Amino acid sequence: MTETSRSTTTSTRAGLLEGKAALITGASRGIGEAAARLFAEEGASVVLAARGVDTLDRVVDEIRADGGVAHAVSLDLADSDSIRSAVAHVEDLHGRLDVAFNNAATIQQPGPLDATGDDDIDMQFAVNFRAQWIAMRVQAEAIRRVGAGAIVNTSSIGSRRANPALPAYGAMKRALNSLTETAAVTWAPEGIRVNGIAPGGTDTAMIDEWEDATPGVRAGIVASIPLGRMAAPREIAEVAAWLLSDRASYVTGAVVPVDGGAGA
Repeated sequence: MTETSRSTTTSTRAGLLEGKAALITGASRGIGEAAARLFAEEGASVVLAARGVDTLDRVVDEIRADGGVAHAVSLDLADSDSIRSAVAHVEDLHGRLDVAFNNAATIQQPGPLDATGDDDIDMQFAVNFRAQWIAMRVQAEAIRRVGAGAIVNTSSIGSRRANPALPAYGAMKRALNSLTETAAVTWAPEGIRVNGIAPGGTDTAMIDEWEDATPGVRAGIVASIPLGRMAAPREIAEVAAWLLSDRASYVTGAVVPVDGGAGA
């Protein structure tokens, strides 16, 4: 193959998510924001969801300035009607929903199990588990209308082992892993793939908040990672993009570690 033909082949290759309508929750910062930018680069029409649409405007404008297709929608994971409205909005905009990245979550007040209050437990259940269940169910209903598609849920390395500093968060993320696997098996005959990713230490605002509450936690996380650094949010988003793409067509029911070897 000549250099010219090699270049032509590369430049005309379709993106991972070419032609797909994608919903991304928790898209105002961190992994969700990185995913929105990446998915648009890979050819998806992205709908960014977060509690305040104003926080998404900058990201939407920048994606559009780069030639991508992006819109924003308000989403409150504690409100089931808000979840349903967000999915309906994607269908109103694009006539379909092909893929969904359920990335939104809330962190608990760091502390041991005995000091974790009822309010923290209730919030973890409402946002990090029940809302994900409802979102997946509503997304699957929409995906059925186009025939097939994929869902990816953001779990955590803290779901794979004891999590003394974040016990309620870890417990709900472990429950989400189980739900992800069950949904994958349940919906596989309909062509709906469901997978999860389990990020390790990632350089996001959530880590900054944890560091503020527990000074030294950032250094401790880095020390536990064989690759010797935290992930950039885009590195996590890359794995989600592949799992949502047709190139992962035989992958379902997996919760993929993206942790720099920390869980090995």
